[in-house]
Amino acid sequence: MPNTATATPQVANAERNYTVSRKDLPLSCPMPSMTLWNSHPRVYLPIEATGKAVCPYCGAQYELID
Repeated sequence: MPNTATATPQVANAERNYTVSRKDLPLSCPMPSMTLWNSHPRVYLPIEATGKAVCPYCGAQYELID
């Protein structure tokens, strides 16, 4: 029988600061691993040029690490 267990999704907008890596690109808030039922619409954030981005909806701050 196949394994049907999945990881529990993160709650969207639960934190103010997130660290992301290049594997998370393209960056969106909320991220794909977060639940969406109680969050704002998904917005893509340009983080590649400066290494930092702020979500215009919830104010979450993202920092890109290599």
